Formats: sequence, structure tokens, C-alpha cells
Amino acid sequence: MRNSPFWWVLIVVMVAIDIYVFQALKVIAPAPGSRFRPFVLYGYWILSIGALLTLLLLPYLHLEHQAKLIRSTIFALIAGVFFAKLVAALFFLVDDLRRLFQWGAGKIFFSNTEVADLPKGDGISRSAFLTWTGMLFGGGMFATLVYGFGNKYKYQVKRVPLTYPNLPASFRGLKIIQLSDIHSGSFTNKEAVLKGVQTVLGLKPDLILFTGDLVNDSADEMVEYMDVFSQLKAPMGVYSSLGNHDYGDYKQWDSPEEKIANLARLKEVHKELGWRLLVNEHVALEKGGEKIALIGIENWSAKSNFPKYGDMAKAYAGSESYPFKILMSHDPSHWDAQVLTSYKDVDLMLAGHTHGMQFGIEVPGFKWSPVQYMYKQWAGLYEQANQKLYVNRGYGFIGYPGRVGILPEITLIELT
Repeated sequence: MRNSPFWWVLIVVMVAIDIYVFQALKVIAPAPGSRFRPFVLYGYWILSIGALLTLLLLPYLHLEHQAKLIRSTIFALIAGVFFAKLVAALFFLVDDLRRLFQWGAGKIFFSNTEVADLPKGDGISRSAFLTWTGMLFGGGMFATLVYGFGNKYKYQVKRVPLTYPNLPASFRGLKIIQLSDIHSGSFTNKEAVLKGVQTVLGLKPDLILFTGDLVNDSADEMVEYMDVFSQLKAPMGVYSSLGNHDYGDYKQWDSPEEKIANLARLKEVHKELGWRLLVNEHVALEKGGEKIALIGIENWSAKSNFPKYGDMAKAYAGSESYPFKILMSHDPSHWDAQVLTSYKDVDLMLAGHTHGMQFGIEVPGFKWSPVQYMYKQWAGLYEQANQKLYVNRGYGFIGYPGRVGILPEITLIELT
């Protein structure tokens, strides 16, 4: 990553934004001659250069596994400062466009003599108001991201009643817990994670379904949490599927064989947890002499930057005769791309993957997150004709070690 062209383009962009923001900072800094002005201006560059050097050196520090909280927090703070400056820069850009327009209008509507006759103090200066507004919005963005550090283990239970006319009578009132995107490699607070599992058990589900991304990259990330997640039990069982992170595609392995062995080990981890991993296959769930189908496929994404390991045709084959079908498929883009078009008798699809981007706004009747510009279905319930999709917001987190507005989720689905 650090040797890729993207990495160096990012560094150049960060430096350019630093220079741009500094030009605006000079407008609202204490006046020339003030003893505080050098502290503000030099302090800005000390912090900016320090952040860049830390970002460049972070991959070489080889922090131990137990220091991952420090590593992720440092990275998040640097990213937070960058996005804060980016937000501020948008306001400065508006101001610069205003100044450009006024300058152009002056050239068009005034003669050169009239422009030359203007007093020197009447030039088109940068707006202190827009500069302060940009700084305040940028600072607000940074403060919000820091606040979000404390939300990463605040699990919320989403209760979702779903009605189906074709649901067999024996399955009416069935309580299903959906979990997704555990990302155990990001956890640093075992006690908090355990409380989430205890919350699940307190809901007394009949069935627990996990829709992928157990780890960030490596199977060994689950070692410390085996005794926590092995506590998940339900009368009808615990079933799971794979997500894009489970394949180890985002890590540099010493050999292809090591990567293959990691995936094989991860599948064993599911078994050791007591979970039944569905890999492009289906099983029959039986209750009261009646049966429904549970289908689980490997990761299948309609997005070009995510893999298509899943084989829906293979997983679906033989399930045609069941009156009701639930599909576990990690990436919600699978719904529009295949399920709605070719598998119209799949009644409920359960997905995750997006995390709601761990950043957004959710209030009654309204939700927003930047991820919605990439994913049409990104959090909550979606319906088309007789088919339903539920996208879980994720149990864990990755990258940014926090959540703003979009909290970690435990979904309780009740079929009626």
C-alpha cells in the first residue's frame, strides 16, 4: 500500500490541502505584530507535518498486536484531521469562487482606468465570515469523529416484525437474530464484546444467523474471542456465511498456499464455534413437521471492486419445493443484481457489508450516510413485491475505530 501510486497521490493531496487551508488561516489569525500570531501559524505547520510524518512512518513501527488500539486511534485521528481540513477547504473554495466572480465582473463592467482608480484597500479580500464558518465546520467534523470513538460497542437492538402469507404455520412467531460484520481483528475491549453477546442470548432467539466478515484478514484474529462467540446458542442452531474480508484478499501473504490455508482455518473456526457454515448450499429448517429453506452463499457482489465467490445456482438447487426461503448473502448489491431478477421465490435476504459506513444520521423517518451513494440498499429493511431484504449495520467496525450516528446492530427479526 505505502509503495503504491495511490499512497503518494494521497500524500500530495494532503500537502496541497494543508497549503490551501494555511492561506485561509492567515486571514483569521491574530493580526501581524501580535505575539500570538507566530504560535498559531507555526503551530499549524508543526501539527500538519507531524501528522504526515506519522502517517508515513506508521507502517514501519511494527506495533504489536496488543497495540492495535493505539495504531488504529492514531490513524483515525490523522484521517479525522484530514477530513476536517477537507470540509473547511470546501468553504474556502466557495469564497475563492466568489472572489473570482467579482474580479471577472470588475474586468467586464469597469474600464481599466476605473479599476486602477479604486483605492488600494478596496481589493477583493477573502471573507472572514466564510473562513470562520469553514474552520468551525471542519472543527465540528473532527470533534464528531473523536466523539464516535466511544460508540463502537454501544450495541442497539433493531426489532423487525415481518409478515408473510406463505410462511408455514409452525414458523409463525419465529425469532431470528441476525449478526453481521463482527471484524474480530478490530476489537480491543473483550468485556464490551461479551456484553453484546449476552444481549443476544437475553433475547432468546430460536435461530441465529451470521452474514459474513468474521475477521478483518486472518483466522487467528478470532483466537482471543472464541470463548465469547462460542456462547451463541439457539434451539434451531447458529448458521453463518462468508463475507469479502474472510478470504484474506486485503493482506499480503508470503505465498498463495498461506492464503488458502488461512481460509481453511477460518472455516474450521466456524465449526469450533458451533456454527454451521453454509458455503454455496442450503439446509432445511424443520419445526412442527413443516420445513423452510435456509440458503447461504459465499460473497457475491455486483460491485467490480469486490469479489464474486458465491454460486447462487448451486446453493439454490434443490430448494425449489420449500414454501419459504431465507438467503444469507453478505453484500446487499446481490439483491438487485441476481435475487430480484432470477430468484423471485426467495422471501427474505439477509445482508451486511456496508456498516452504514459507521457514519451518518438516523432519526425517525430519516436516515442518511455517504455509503448510500455507493449502495442503493445500505441499512435496514427494503421491499419489492413479495420479497424483502434486511441489511444489518454490523456488529463490529473496521478502519475508523468508532461510529457516528450509525450504531452497531443486533437485529431481532420476528416472522408472522
